[in-house]
Amino acid sequence: MDRLVISPLTTAEAAVELVERKGLGHPDTICDALAETLSRNLCGEYRRRFGAILHHNVDKALLCGGRAAAAFGGGRVIAPIEIYLGGRATSEVGNDTVPVREIAIEGSREWLAANLHAFDADRHVRIHSVIHPGSQDLQALFGHRELPLANDTSLGVGHAPLTPLEQLVLAIERRINERDRNRENPAWGEDVKVMGIRRGASVQVTVACAMIGRHLVDIDAYLAAKAAIETLVRALAAEHGLPDCAVAVNAADDASSGAVYLTVTGTSAEAGDDGQVGRGNRVNGLITPGQPMTLEAAAGKNPVTHVGKLYNVAAQEIAAALVAAIPEIARAQCAMVSRIGRPVTDPALVEVKIATRDARPAAALASRIEALVSERLARIPGLVDGFVAGTIGVF
Repeated sequence: MDRLVISPLTTAEAAVELVERKGLGHPDTICDALAETLSRNLCGEYRRRFGAILHHNVDKALLCGGRAAAAFGGGRVIAPIEIYLGGRATSEVGNDTVPVREIAIEGSREWLAANLHAFDADRHVRIHSVIHPGSQDLQALFGHRELPLANDTSLGVGHAPLTPLEQLVLAIERRINERDRNRENPAWGEDVKVMGIRRGASVQVTVACAMIGRHLVDIDAYLAAKAAIETLVRALAAEHGLPDCAVAVNAADDASSGAVYLTVTGTSAEAGDDGQVGRGNRVNGLITPGQPMTLEAAAGKNPVTHVGKLYNVAAQEIAAALVAAIPEIARAQCAMVSRIGRPVTDPALVEVKIATRDARPAAALASRIEALVSERLARIPGLVDGFVAGTIGVF
């Protein structure tokens, strides 16, 4: 396979590792979620009406924070959040009009209501749709073909397995935002950010969690809610083999003056923190500057031809499959580059870097790596159903 390049990856552990995750209620993640929800809903409507997914890229969303007065036992939103959903979408086919604006606004309200338990999706937000039809040249590339053609020259990257710190950072946010949190820890808002730092064997984790005032009677209740998060983080660190872990929760608090991270809705978006698609997590759910990353905003891109979405997921899957299928491979990285107008299954370049368990030369595994990469490239068109169903995550 001329387009495949295989090279060695160092086995040495970095002296310093940095890992971040922006949680479900972070303004940037909200934008990612609403863009991806809109793409999924458009795909469903297009299939229902026309039997196929039509051209769209709705990967532009901007959240402008509102104003709020938080207080123990209550608080109120003074000015609502403003969310702008932009991009391109097919809105007319012959005499049939697709209600893109209604799909965008109602789908966003449903997501906000379902995922932010203290947020009133009718009163706390104003949603604006500024979506227009796409250009003729990109619509032509999208045209119905047996093999979709890449609509951009772009790249995607992935790595596997996740390091213990990466796994820990993911686990912390997901445990804080578990669905039973509404019952067991209602004061914990969904706007959670986790930063993990490893220096040698020592780990430092900083968690920011927007606390909800109506579920806290006073500062002592607030401090107890913080302490519960710290206890959870320490337990998770031990489970992930990182017992030497220093933990800070809402580190900017000054309890003596009453300056604490208190909100009305559980998201900092209520009071001036803004958000945008693509500024947060990559498709593996993390921000990892020490690992290969791209600046692509995968959320909201169409799942048929947009390689900025497809190749980031495919590269991640290839790296994971290499580690799972070939015992000699301890770690793998994958980078894929597209060329506009070529089939999505035919990238211009695939680079695979591997670290082996027994210092075996990467070239000795070339035939097995090539076979696996070829098989995974052929699967790329099949990713579309996972995106539409929501079983493939992009943030």
